Amino acid sequence: MSLPPLTALRAFEAVARLGSFRAAAEALFVTQSAVSHQVRHLESWLDQPLFDRSGARPRLLARGETLARDLTLAFGGIEAACARARVSRKPQSLVIAAIPSVALCWLIPRLSSFRNAHPDISVRIIYAIHGQDIDFREVDLAFTYAASPPALPGVRTELFLPGVSVPVCSPAVAAGLATGSVTPEAMLQAGFLHDSDTSGWDDWLSRAGGGAVPLDGPVFEDFNLLRAAALAGQGIALCPIAMIRDDLQSGQLVQLSDRTALDGYGYYLNVARARDPVMERPRAIFRDWAFDAREA
Repeated sequence: MSLPPLTALRAFEAVARLGSFRAAAEALFVTQSAVSHQVRHLESWLDQPLFDRSGARPRLLARGETLARDLTLAFGGIEAACARARVSRKPQSLVIAAIPSVALCWLIPRLSSFRNAHPDISVRIIYAIHGQDIDFREVDLAFTYAASPPALPGVRTELFLPGVSVPVCSPAVAAGLATGSVTPEAMLQAGFLHDSDTSGWDDWLSRAGGGAVPLDGPVFEDFNLLRAAALAGQGIALCPIAMIRDDLQSGQLVQLSDRTALDGYGYYLNVARARDPVMERPRAIFRDWAFDAREA
């Protein structure tokens, strides 16, 4: 017999203990639909329902009440055992998740200034993967990229940097273009570079008013790969100004046009409810530092 799905058990126990799917989602830092999916996964694994869904609100069946009671005792025992094992734990680190573009282009180049200003705060940086849920039970703050502010239970989301993008290339590629010639046709000769798909260039070209232009060229599944290709002179990339400001200032990349694309996108700083009261202060300090350092 296979092991029961632990994540689904935890979601079900939270629903039963807190009385609603919404409350469970807030406690687990996930969406309500994710909790509902996990509960149905557990019911499928058990091959029997745990809730009576015939009414306006799901109601625990007798077998569900029994399972919930046993799980609450079991999870309580696990938590107590872990607490005893961590009696001599080291001071907690502030855990910061960042998508690769923010981590490499913004956060890491500026991280030393935070460490110098706050040497008493231990920091751990981990990757956040675009499109994947972040476990805010283990993360204090997260930098993400989205078309609109993420709605995450128990998490305060703030716009950190705009995602507006412009066409850029290396000085060598720019030198190969005729002076002032940034028409779609001229840029096509230099070659387009794409981030994940061609939607960015579709947006930019529609604003440029050009006709149908073949969107050939390599597609990169990570912005840092796209940026590296542009720096290496492989073609013209559509890049967020906020992530390449240092490259533009140093002259490693050249902006070819003021016409923008993807204006509605943004980089967001998501601040989770403190996992431990002792982390409230360092979390607030990092948040304030990050906003002060945005343009640095």
